[in-house]
Amino acid sequence: MNRLIAAAFARTRTVLLAFVLLLGLGLAAYQAIPKEAEPDVAIPVVFVSLVHEGISPEDAERLLLKPMEKELQSVEGLDEMRAVAMEGYAYLRLDFEAGFDPDQAVRDVREKVDRAKPELPPATEEPVVQEVDTSLFPVLTLGLSGPVPERTLVGMARTLRDDLEALPGVLEVTISGMREDVLDVLVDPLTMETYNLSYEQLYRLIQRNNQLVAAGAMDTGAGRLVVKVPGVLETFRDVMELPVKAAGGTTVPFGDVATVRRTYKDPDTFARVNGQPALVLEVRKRTDANILETVAGARRVIAAHRQDWPATVRTDVMQDKAADVRDLLGDLQNNVLSAVVLVMIVVVGALGLRSGVLTGLAIPGAFLTGVLALWVLGSDMNIVVLFTLIMVVGMLVDGAIVVVELADRNLGVGMAPATAYRAAAQRMAWPVTSSVATTMAVFVPLLFWPGIVGEFMRYLPMTVLLTLGASLLMALLAVPVLGGVLGRGGASGAGLGPAGEGAAGRAYRRLLAAAVARPGAALGLSLAVVAAAYGGYLVFGKGVMFFADIEPDYAQVQISARADRSIQEKDALVRAVEKRIAAAPGIATVYSRTLNATE
Repeated sequence: MNRLIAAAFARTRTVLLAFVLLLGLGLAAYQAIPKEAEPDVAIPVVFVSLVHEGISPEDAERLLLKPMEKELQSVEGLDEMRAVAMEGYAYLRLDFEAGFDPDQAVRDVREKVDRAKPELPPATEEPVVQEVDTSLFPVLTLGLSGPVPERTLVGMARTLRDDLEALPGVLEVTISGMREDVLDVLVDPLTMETYNLSYEQLYRLIQRNNQLVAAGAMDTGAGRLVVKVPGVLETFRDVMELPVKAAGGTTVPFGDVATVRRTYKDPDTFARVNGQPALVLEVRKRTDANILETVAGARRVIAAHRQDWPATVRTDVMQDKAADVRDLLGDLQNNVLSAVVLVMIVVVGALGLRSGVLTGLAIPGAFLTGVLALWVLGSDMNIVVLFTLIMVVGMLVDGAIVVVELADRNLGVGMAPATAYRAAAQRMAWPVTSSVATTMAVFVPLLFWPGIVGEFMRYLPMTVLLTLGASLLMALLAVPVLGGVLGRGGASGAGLGPAGEGAAGRAYRRLLAAAVARPGAALGLSLAVVAAAYGGYLVFGKGVMFFADIEPDYAQVQISARADRSIQEKDALVRAVEKRIAAAPGIATVYSRTLNATE
């Protein structure tokens, strides 16, 4: 360690340049690092969904769940499997053991599902395997409503969805409350009888002319051309001009025997905002995207579209997680700055202005170096990281205080600044290193904390280890070298022994002398204080909780009903609950959705 310190003092320009570079890179990393409210935790749950229209719950259990359960029960790391069957739908919930690999678990489940698919009924839709990923929850919800035709509102929502999904940080945008487009074909029985046509003929005619035919490609020697066989009905006119029958040189088009109109399927979902029917767009960001930048970009796109929409169209922005993250991170950042200022005041008061400012440089150096390391490791900035920075702000200057205090003493006896700071760093290298190492050792076991709680809290020991490690570099290299360059000879007037101490120092000296003179009494008093602390907690303590009770920003109400209810009956129940909730005080927005069991 002494050789490393001597080498640093022999290359002061390099050390100072590295210090400035770390500060600059740390600031850039702080701007670029993804910012989240909660840490991105892998929840050990995977769902397998099975849809088979019209199947009864009993048949769903026998034909859908049994084959899947037989294959999935052998998945490695599976802790518990639950299965639910209902009309037209069934799903399995797979809970994995703590510390699971989510990617490997999903791959294993997909492999088992593929093996079980041949045993499913032919009409069963493709099974869906989905993991629970908190990072894929909506970061912004937008409701569109107003007295405009449904087709106009749907077109606006689809155009907005396409532009939002073009943003680099947006993964997908789903639209709730939108019905699927269909073509209604109304056939005149008398016309059909006149042309001697049957319904089966019309059905087969449309089916045969609405197929994708893969024709391959041709190599012409000068290039390769993809051959396309036009076989898909793409426009309304294609359907109307489709020839139905030809006789005597006359062709009967489809439009002569039937009336075709564009419409929508019967609703299978409803969405409302504050009691008004609406189309609701839910924006989900990519896992590694910055939530603040993603939501800001989405809001710019929404504002640009809003200028082209009719004035009667209402937009309601709900569940803006970026605003929550911004407020939360802003409060924590203010707390971090307040902690830094308070620590600086204490240090300056104890060591004097020059030595206090020099020592205080270890705080931004360690902070920004730690943030840079977090960004390199692929972490994000969340409440646990910022809380940890508040917790360690006082620890980051301990080593620097010891080195600067000894350097001040060296300066007081006439040493040159560079010699004084180098001697102080070399003399206190191992004590400071041992002190930092013992503090870091306390947090090392937390890195291996298992389960979801461990995944959530691992940011705390990781941030502590990185920032304390950076503080060691600041205390032994950056601060001494900077002090040797900027320092000046002579005593600083602070911390130089009994001659410079105040009333508090003299009182502490007398108390310490008394404790040393009576070790038994001092030890007994210490044990009594510890026993009183434990006893007071046992008597007045209120137990242990992982999270403190806070005022929630959102509340979710789930309504369950019998599976044999129609979507309209379910929506009537939701409307009744919605009216009661809307009448409660303090409610800003009520967003309700009615879904089928398969949604």
